[in-house]
Amino acid sequence: MNLRDLRYVLSVAEIGHFGRAAASCNVSQPTLSGQILKLEEELGVAIFERVGKRVRPTPVGEQIVLHARRAVGAASDIVSTARSSRDPLSGVIRLGVIPTIAPYLMPYALPAAAELMPRAPLMITEDLTGRLLPPLAAGDLDAVIIATDPENDRLSQIDLYEEPFFLVMPSNHAMSTDTEIDVARIDPSNLLLLTDGHCLRDQALDLCNQTAGTAQGTADVRAASLETLLQLTAANYGLTLAPGLAVTAMREDGRLTARPIVGGRASRRVRLVYRRDMPRKQALASLASVIRASLERCVGDGGGIVIGKTDHL
Repeated sequence: MNLRDLRYVLSVAEIGHFGRAAASCNVSQPTLSGQILKLEEELGVAIFERVGKRVRPTPVGEQIVLHARRAVGAASDIVSTARSSRDPLSGVIRLGVIPTIAPYLMPYALPAAAELMPRAPLMITEDLTGRLLPPLAAGDLDAVIIATDPENDRLSQIDLYEEPFFLVMPSNHAMSTDTEIDVARIDPSNLLLLTDGHCLRDQALDLCNQTAGTAQGTADVRAASLETLLQLTAANYGLTLAPGLAVTAMREDGRLTARPIVGGRASRRVRLVYRRDMPRKQALASLASVIRASLERCVGDGGGIVIGKTDHL
């Protein structure tokens, strides 16, 4: 058993396909499959089983995957600890960011980080929350920027900013003349939503007291990006919800109007999440400060953004 084989196991568990997992590990499928088969023979148990076209861990395999994440994460921490002892602000920071934050925050954060933290370049992975947390736990990511509480006692977080939700509508909509929209006035059947797995979808449903099983939109739209929803809204196909930072980035072409929502849980908290035993905490604290400062300088209170306070790790 070695770390390479455990990384193969984690990749298959995350992707659910031997071929795509092999590609992500930069090896051939026979190589990856052969190493996992050897590991199964060594352990005397089957780690994976095929279900249709997908591969998933067996019951004992799920336990092995959990231990593999800890082992790979610990090995990564050894390297990070050695590096941080030389210079905690030196070395790549592997950062995961969810899709409803990345396009709107990164244009501010990346140039600021490159200027103020030149020895710690950012390597960005954009994905859904549920697909960012496993590599964070495994040590393949140093931190993630998400908009929900991971509710994991092995993880810590730094609040970056709070942003309100806006109701986005065509500029000729009947409610476009209002200065704010009470949540009780929003008809859930008119909302265009992101596909399952996006926390913004869940937050929109929660705001309107809906559940995934009862939500019925104006069409069977399961968009993968907020930009798609905005374009459909501009085409008078429905309404959508957008967070404050996205609203500040909306094109001023006269087709869309955004109004703040009052009542209910009409905001979300964006946070930097990392493992409690992460050795480069000083670098993450510096990154959080750079992100806050870049927003304060470039956005101010635009979009109703409330910048978080400085944390001491």
